[in-house]
Amino acid sequence: MRSADFVRLTAGSVRYHRGRSLLTALGIAVGIAAVVLLTSIGEGVQQFVLAEFTQFGTNLIGINPGRATTFGGSIGVFGSVRPLSLGDARALQKVPGALAVVPALQGNAEVEAEGRRRRVTVYGVGPEFPAVFRFRAAAGRFLPADDPEAPRAFAVLGSRLRQELFGGDSPLGARIRVGGNRYRVLGVMEAKGQVLGFDLDDTVYIPAARALELFNREGVMEIDLLYAPRASAGEVVAGIRRILNARHGREDYTITTQQQMLDVLGRVLDVLTFAVGALGAISLLVGGVGILTIMTIAVAERTAEVGLLRALGAGHWQILALFLGEAALLSAAGGLAGLTLGAGGARLLHLAVPALPVHTPWSYVLAAELVAVTIGLAAGALPAVRAGQLDPVEALRAE
Repeated sequence: MRSADFVRLTAGSVRYHRGRSLLTALGIAVGIAAVVLLTSIGEGVQQFVLAEFTQFGTNLIGINPGRATTFGGSIGVFGSVRPLSLGDARALQKVPGALAVVPALQGNAEVEAEGRRRRVTVYGVGPEFPAVFRFRAAAGRFLPADDPEAPRAFAVLGSRLRQELFGGDSPLGARIRVGGNRYRVLGVMEAKGQVLGFDLDDTVYIPAARALELFNREGVMEIDLLYAPRASAGEVVAGIRRILNARHGREDYTITTQQQMLDVLGRVLDVLTFAVGALGAISLLVGGVGILTIMTIAVAERTAEVGLLRALGAGHWQILALFLGEAALLSAAGGLAGLTLGAGGARLLHLAVPALPVHTPWSYVLAAELVAVTIGLAAGALPAVRAGQLDPVEALRAE
């Protein structure tokens, strides 16, 4: 059988049975569309979360008080014999490769200014906070490099808190009260929005030492260290351990690199993407069953045609290839339609809900089309084998 005859017979069969072919391709199209749409949502969520984490850079190391337990979490300040102190933060500035070190703690307090009151998150941090977290002041400046143990009563406002307390007026130099204590406003941070559920705009930043007094704490909640991009994370971690072990006498703290957090997060999100893709694959399985059913019926309906082809000299493998080609053509057409529906649906979903991250990678698109063709071939294999094994004389007698 010539290639031109093979293509003409395969396409002609699909074109002649339009309704049957349309329904068969539709089953695959729905499955592919579901896979593409769901994996696009999963991939979009993954990229969104990773972007949220990496916006502060990937060369960060966090040190938390308390030794991590076998349950995977830090037991915190109350489980540590010696909490992390401002002195520990100063000592860590000597770590080879360290660019900036920031002690940090947070709490909730009432902020009052010009007769207006608002309860917000209060961050106690060091002066290098903007450098470590890539967070600039939109007006004024950030906290100065005062004596860490006795800093002056300065505060920096988040953009939303500034709007709520002062409206369109400049807050620079104004006096506010944070938890009943007076502070002078030095600056206003740029708008940052929410990061992983935390609103960084409805906040006030004060020196870490004053936050310790305000919240009556003995130690900070975390020390963040920014190291040089070319420095080895392992060497920086070893330097941290060496200094803190000398100060604490033992390892009663937990060190977490940004890369460790990203690795764990990446594995979790990969499972999420796989899970939503697997849900869509169920629709593909249903489409495969549809092809199997339709091709089985097609073999029964075209028994006489198969007999004629065999009588004219068509071999077993040529008949097999003819029916497999028809199944592959139906699944490929359904796959292309499904890709269009899935990618278009993902785009429309993003336009309708801009907050929902949606991303359709080309690798998924190509993989989905290959899967569609593979399912079509697998589903059409059994009917094709049956057609190839028909006896020419008996097939010609079929009505």
